Amino acid sequence: MFEGGSALSDFRARQLLPKLQAVEPRIEGISARFVHLVVTDAALDTADRERFAALLTYGEPFEAPAKAGTSVVVTPRLGTVSPWASKATDIAHNCGLALRRVERVTQYHLKLKAPLIGKAPVLEGDALAAAAGPLHDRMTESVLATVEQAASLFSELPAQPMAQVDVQAGGRAALVAANTGFGLALAEDEIDYLVDAFTRLGRNPSDVELMMFAQANSEHCRHKIFNAQFTIDGKAQPQSLFSMIRHTEKQNPQHTVIAYADNASVMEGATIERFIPANGSQSYQKDSALTHVLMKVETHNHPTAISPFPGASTARAARFATRAPPGAAPSPRPA
Repeated sequence: MFEGGSALSDFRARQLLPKLQAVEPRIEGISARFVHLVVTDAALDTADRERFAALLTYGEPFEAPAKAGTSVVVTPRLGTVSPWASKATDIAHNCGLALRRVERVTQYHLKLKAPLIGKAPVLEGDALAAAAGPLHDRMTESVLATVEQAASLFSELPAQPMAQVDVQAGGRAALVAANTGFGLALAEDEIDYLVDAFTRLGRNPSDVELMMFAQANSEHCRHKIFNAQFTIDGKAQPQSLFSMIRHTEKQNPQHTVIAYADNASVMEGATIERFIPANGSQSYQKDSALTHVLMKVETHNHPTAISPFPGASTARAARFATRAPPGAAPSPRPA
């Protein structure tokens, strides 16, 4: 375990305090620090420990509260690997450090108003649960009592064997049951599509294929609705939602060089001076040239109701999505 720096700026602490006081008036102060948990196959020697400590030292230092208060530990949701852990583990590997994973949790310290007489106050039970509410995202994070309990982040369960859903014998009812059992959230027309597809293929789908289909055809990137064909009051509309967005740019491009190409656009720039390598030389020279502006946009931020703040950190799952023609469902692919 490696203690880190402050996890809250003064501005963020001032924002959080009224929210905490709304659920628990006894709270009069809040501070937080990052704590890093490193899992390795072998015990760290002194040199490796120093290297890890140096790598995990960043940001403003944490000043421990003068008096002990109530502690709340917020971790990535148990059973998941956070985007921060994925990147930090790669960085540690590139630094030559041997580890399985590094994860970061946040330890909040809540300062409570001291009574005139009696013991120092503590938050317990429902009061503690209420105070933990504004400190974490229930969809993506978990709340624990101590940092030591965060070791459960690294618990590994044995892999389950791949299962088959017997569409050939059970027909549509088998997929309806799988949809409920696996929590796929498939629409009725998607179930019909899958029944027809695997009936024509003459085989049963695996649970892996169904899960991949559900994710690829979800609203994670909004391509299904944005590119769908709409019929309003019985009349087919000439444009999809995304076509309407593109149509706006076509009608009034306003200095657009490239639009809607690989989630990016290029806008007309200006002539600027820049330093570039001289031909056949390692020295740099000044050069004037017309330089356009590239704007990259990450669309994979949905569903916002599940993870509104990390934004594009949800893009990794979205990159598996199959982009089908407007109004069509993608063909199921084996994982």
